[in-house]
Amino acid sequence: MNKNTFFNRELSWIEFNARVLYQACRNDLPLLERIQFLSIVTSNFNEFFQVRVASIKRMQKIDSRKKDISGYTPTTLLKQISVRAHEVVNQKNKCLQEELFPLLEKEGYVYVKPENFTPEQQNFCQREFNSNILPLLTPLRTDTDVFPRISNLQYHAAFLLKPIQDIKPMNNEFITREGKQAIAFVQIPTGISRIVWLPGHTKAKQFTLVDNLVLQYGTQLFPGFEVKQSMLFNVIRDADFAVDEDAGPNFIEAMEEVLVQRQSSFAVRLNCNNSSAEIKKFLMKNLGLNSDDVYECDELIDPGCLLEIGKLEDTSRLKFENWEHFYPKSLPEDKPYWDTLKQHDVLLHVPYESYNPVVKFISDAADDPDVISIKMTLYRTGNDSPIISALKKAAQNGKQVTVLVELKARFDEERNIGWANELENAGVIVIQGIVNLKVHAKILMIIRKEEKAIRRYVHLATGNYNPKTAKLYSDMSIFTANPLIANDATMFFNIVTGYSALQSMKALSMAPVNIKSNIISMIQREIRMSSKANPGLIIAKMNSLTHEEVIAALYDASRAGVKVILNVRGICMLVPGVKGMSENIQVISIVDRYLEHERIFYFKNGGQSEIYLSSADWMNRNLDRRIELMFPILDPAIFTEIKDCLDTYVKSDMNTHQLRSDGTWLPRKPITGHGICRAQEVIYKKYKKIAEKKSTPKIQFQVRRKG
Repeated sequence: MNKNTFFNRELSWIEFNARVLYQACRNDLPLLERIQFLSIVTSNFNEFFQVRVASIKRMQKIDSRKKDISGYTPTTLLKQISVRAHEVVNQKNKCLQEELFPLLEKEGYVYVKPENFTPEQQNFCQREFNSNILPLLTPLRTDTDVFPRISNLQYHAAFLLKPIQDIKPMNNEFITREGKQAIAFVQIPTGISRIVWLPGHTKAKQFTLVDNLVLQYGTQLFPGFEVKQSMLFNVIRDADFAVDEDAGPNFIEAMEEVLVQRQSSFAVRLNCNNSSAEIKKFLMKNLGLNSDDVYECDELIDPGCLLEIGKLEDTSRLKFENWEHFYPKSLPEDKPYWDTLKQHDVLLHVPYESYNPVVKFISDAADDPDVISIKMTLYRTGNDSPIISALKKAAQNGKQVTVLVELKARFDEERNIGWANELENAGVIVIQGIVNLKVHAKILMIIRKEEKAIRRYVHLATGNYNPKTAKLYSDMSIFTANPLIANDATMFFNIVTGYSALQSMKALSMAPVNIKSNIISMIQREIRMSSKANPGLIIAKMNSLTHEEVIAALYDASRAGVKVILNVRGICMLVPGVKGMSENIQVISIVDRYLEHERIFYFKNGGQSEIYLSSADWMNRNLDRRIELMFPILDPAIFTEIKDCLDTYVKSDMNTHQLRSDGTWLPRKPITGHGICRAQEVIYKKYKKIAEKKSTPKIQFQVRRKG
C-alpha cells in the first residue's frame, strides 16, 4: 500500500489536539471549561514531544532516509510536525490572551502584569517575594565547564547580566571577564501556588503569577550586576526511555534510574516568551535545538495554573452544569453483590454511573470471611487510592491477595513503584509486570467459598482501576459470575503470574496472543456474510486506530460493501471515503466534557450480532506488544444497553467532528430533519431518568372491601 493509504500517526495526533483546542475556542462553553481544554492541549503536547518527537529525533540520527508507512522520512516528518504544532500552539496562546483573559476580567478575575502594579501592589509583591519566594530560589551560573542542568518541564527565569562599573564581583572567574555579559538561570518554585492574589480597592479579584515576581524582583539574586534582559522558559526533554527488561531482581532500581535520566536527557523543545533574542539564541546553542524546536509567545503561561480560580467560591457559573454519578440500578447499595451476580451480569458505565461499586466490590471481599482470594491487575491507580487500602486490608485479614502492578506505565512509574512496595509490606503477593510486555488488561477476580463449592466473581473493564479518573473518563465494565468467563479469568492469571503455557480461552481474547487475529477474523466473517440485499455492519469505538493489518482488513470490508462506522477519539491512520478503497467507511470523533475512553466493537454477523469490550485500542502497541483483554457481552440486557449507546454516538452531531479523505476534521452538522444530538448529554439523561424511577417510592392504595 502506498503512502496515500495511511495518514501519519504523529500528524493525526496533532489534529486530535486541534479538536480539543476547538472546544477551548468555543464561546458557548463555560469559561473555566475552556481554560481546562487549553490546559489539556498543553499537557498533551508536553507528553507528545517527550515521547513521540524524541523518538523521531532518535530515528533521524540512526537512519534519516528510512520512510514510515505514511511515506515520511524522520526529517520531513519533523518539519511537518513543527509547522502544524506551531499553528496549534499559536492559536492556543491567542485564545488565552485575546479571549479568555478578557473574559476572566469581565467575570471579576483580573490578571495584572508587573508593569501595571499599583504602588500598594508593588509593596505587597516585594514583601511576598522576600518572604515566601526568595528563600526557595537558587541561581545557576552558565559560564562553567558543565552547562547547568535544566530539569524537564520545569519553568525557569533566565537573566542576562552585566557587572556594574566600579563594583568588584566576588566571583574571581567572572572578574577575568569583566565587561562581558553572562547568563544565569533560576528555577521557578514548584511547591507553592503559581497564582499570587493581589490587594486592591476594586470589586474584582486581581492576581499575578509567581513567574512574574521572579522576573521582576529576581535582580536581588545578583548584587553587583545589572540585569540587561530576562526571559521565562522551560525545556521539554526526551522521556522515551526503555528500562533494561533483563535487570531481574534489580528491575526497580533500573526503573528508578530511568526516572532520573528523564530529567537531564537530550532537549526536544524550548518554550519561551519573546523578551530576549540573545538568551533564546544562547539556550538553542547549548541545548542543541534549531528554530523549528522553539515555541515563542508573548507570555509563557501554563493555562493549568488558572484553574485554581475554580476553587474560589461562586465560580460554579463558569463551569459545566453539575452532572451526578448515579448508583447502578442493578446493584444493591446496602449489601454485597454476590447474590445479584449469581442471577445476572451487571454493566457499569462511568462516569454517568458511580465508580463506588468497584471500590465496594473489593472492600466487601476484604471483609467477607468466605472470600479466599483476590487477584487483579493495576496499571494506573492514582493517589490515595481506596482500592489500594482495600487490598491491603484483605491481605491483613488473611486473604491471599495477588496483584500484578505494571511498573512500566509511562509517567506513573514512580507512583506504581510506591504502590508495589506498600502492597508487599502489607502481605500482598506483588508481580512486577512481565518481561518485554506491558500488562494493560483491566481484570479483577474474587474467589469465594460458598456452601459446598467455590465460586468466582469477575470484573472486566475498558479503563483503569482509578476512582479519580473514573469521574472524568467514559468507560464500561462488567461484573459477572459467568463460569465461562471465570474459567478464562483463572487461566489468564495463571499465565501472567506463573509458568503456565498458553491455553485456549473460550470467551476471553488476549493480546498479544489472539485479539488481533480474532478481530481480523470477525472483519473477514463480516465480508463473507455481507450481500447487497443484507450488507454487513461494523461499529467500533476506540481511542486510536493505527494497526496496519486491521486497517487493511477494514479496507477489504469496505470494498465488499460492508458498512464501517468508526468512532475514534484520537489518532486515526485510516483514510476514509476513498473510492475503491474506503468509500463505505466513516470516521467520527467526539470531544466533550468527559474523555471518551471505552473500546467497544460491534459486528452484525449476519443478524447474530456480537459486541465486545476491550482494554485494547486497535494499535500496534496494544495488539502486538501488550497484555490486553477483549471480552464478549453475553447478557442480553447489557448487550441492548451498549448497542443503544453505540447508536447514540453514531447519531451525535454536537461536539463531534468527521474525518475527510484529505485528513481534515470538520465539525459535524446536524442531520436534516433531526434535532441536535449531543451524545454525552443523551446518555447522561438516560441514566438520570433511570435513577429517578429507582428513587420514586411506590404508591400503595388501600382498597376497602365489603366485609
